[in-house]
Amino acid sequence: MNNIKQLINNQFKTFALLTVSIVFSMVLLMIRMKLTHSFFYLFLVWNLFLAVIPFAITSYLASLPKLNKFELISWFGVWLLFLPNAPYIITDLLHLKRSDSHLLWLDILVVGSFAMVGLMLFFISILDMKNCLVKRIKLKYVNSLITIIIFLCGFGVYLGRFLRYNSWEIVQDPISLFSDILEIIFYPGQYSEAWLFTLLYGTFLMVGFYLFKVISSK
Repeated sequence: MNNIKQLINNQFKTFALLTVSIVFSMVLLMIRMKLTHSFFYLFLVWNLFLAVIPFAITSYLASLPKLNKFELISWFGVWLLFLPNAPYIITDLLHLKRSDSHLLWLDILVVGSFAMVGLMLFFISILDMKNCLVKRIKLKYVNSLITIIIFLCGFGVYLGRFLRYNSWEIVQDPISLFSDILEIIFYPGQYSEAWLFTLLYGTFLMVGFYLFKVISSK
């Protein structure tokens, strides 16, 4: 309980801004549902919930005064599993092609607001995890690890968007998941789009993360 109180006190401004952003996104979604009588974009709420999980994990870890190696590795594994869900929301912009032309602007605002929150959760969570890791690992190794993680997230988003895998399928259906992953790795020529998407999306996230880090440090 004390850790939770300390967490809220230390990151009150961050939590407040994220809360306002989430509430604004929800309000936009409700306005959209009221005007269109459609619940189509309601899935964004679930996607945002999944995006909050890695942020909640790293926020909790950041509040702990001491963290043993086993706890860090365990939480790191869970965190990495759910992390791609945060930047995944950006790809929900693909659903705009189903929007009615006269309310396309509203749909852009709805999906864009959820995607923006997802990105912020992603960047903050990456930064918090980096701060946890530098206490145990040299900075140069942590920077390399963060780069790998960000590109892995790009690959994870590809698996989710185009192959329709979810984070929990590593437990429910690991054989199919790892079979598809190995096929992409060993037959890159047949999956050039997967590699191109991973490279470009990973680069996009990397640039965004460093911009966020520079801005947040001012």
